[in-house]
Amino acid sequence: MPKIKTNRAAAKRFKLTGTGKLKRNKAYKSHILTKKSTKRKRNLRQSTIT
Repeated sequence: MPKIKTNRAAAKRFKLTGTGKLKRNKAYKSHILTKKSTKRKRNLRQSTIT
């Protein structure tokens, strides 16, 4: 049986950490940023473990 292809959309969005957990960036940071507070936008910059 052939190997299963990697889902490229997921491969671009997630990175594996050393312990095997997934690291991802937060959503809601691309547009309509004027109504969002500076604090909220600053917190959206940080990546998070999934």
